[in-house]
Amino acid sequence: MNQDESLKLSNQLCFSIYACSKEIIKLYKPYLDELGLTYTQYITMLVLWEENNISVKNLGERLFLDSGTLTPLLKKLEKMGIVSRNRSESDERVMIVSLTDDGKKLKEKAKEVPYKVFCASKLSIEEGTKLKSDINHLLDKLTKE
Repeated sequence: MNQDESLKLSNQLCFSIYACSKEIIKLYKPYLDELGLTYTQYITMLVLWEENNISVKNLGERLFLDSGTLTPLLKKLEKMGIVSRNRSESDERVMIVSLTDDGKKLKEKAKEVPYKVFCASKLSIEEGTKLKSDINHLLDKLTKE
């Protein structure tokens, strides 16, 4: 591929991934609207449903979000009454995020979301599994130093 070809938008891996991500998030929107969550709030809740009582630092690492994005997000979730933030008893410099009872109950309402979105994607199970594996492989390469 010559240099002019390499600068075409249609030849950019990053743009294909970006556009695909936007379209996938659009698939989530109607289901997340029913839960009262944005996509970023939803993935935050996924981590908390998996690992309650997590430090803000670890949560940010899991989500690939910096504190400038994560702090207002957590404040909003706290205002909604589904998470709480408290200082760690062992190290008060560390902020711990925990689910409230309402946050735990929301998990039940969210259980069908992944299935509905997968069905809306029109991928076969094999295609979805391979695609996820390939993307995880790329992510590993990009994040390994």
